Amino acid sequence: MLREARKIGPATTALFEAIMKAKPHPEQGFRSCLGILSLVKSYGPDRIEAAATRANDIGAKTYGSIKSILQNGLDRAYAPTRAAHARPIQHANIRGRGYYH
Repeated sequence: MLREARKIGPATTALFEAIMKAKPHPEQGFRSCLGILSLVKSYGPDRIEAAATRANDIGAKTYGSIKSILQNGLDRAYAPTRAAHARPIQHANIRGRGYYH
């Protein structure tokens, strides 16, 4: 099952590992992971990966949480942080530190 999660992405793999550790019985975690894999048919692997990223950040570890994230479009609203080495935004309305005393 982790092999299938690796095909989707690293966040999905991390989510599956967290689910398996959180459940008291392996069968419960296995069923949750299978349910999430079944959502790939409806939403596609990119949205599943985005939902898994959001779920990892907020600590959601259930099939229902992932399905809710996808149904409400919260995976689309999730914006990854910009890289620290990225160039700053240049715009006339952005004053910068030289403007302030």
